[in-house]
Amino acid sequence: MIFVPFCGYSSDRGFPSRYTGYVARGWESKSVEEQINEHQAESQSPDKHNPGRRESEQRTRREGIRLARSRTLTALESTQDERYRALLERTLAHLDSELAKLGR
Repeated sequence: MIFVPFCGYSSDRGFPSRYTGYVARGWESKSVEEQINEHQAESQSPDKHNPGRRESEQRTRREGIRLARSRTLTALESTQDERYRALLERTLAHLDSELAKLGR
C-alpha cells in the first residue's frame, strides 16, 4: 500500500502547507493494548460486579414497572369505556404482582 501525504493549500497565503497528515505509529496500538489489558484484568478478578449489576437491573426493572403503573393509573382515571377500564384494572393488578415479586 502506498501512502500519499496530504499537501493542501494554506487558506491565507495560497501556497502548499508543510502539514503532511502523518500520525505517529504505535499510539493507537498502545491504546488498544491498554484496553485489552484492562479487560483481561477485569475478567480475571472475582465477581465483584455481578451483585451490583443484578441490583441495578432489578432497580431499573422496578422503576420501569412503577412508570408503567403510573401511566396505567392516569389512563384509568380518564377513561369512560368499561371494557378499556377492565383491561387497565387487569394491567394494574399484573404490575402490582410484578412489583411484589421484586420486593417493591
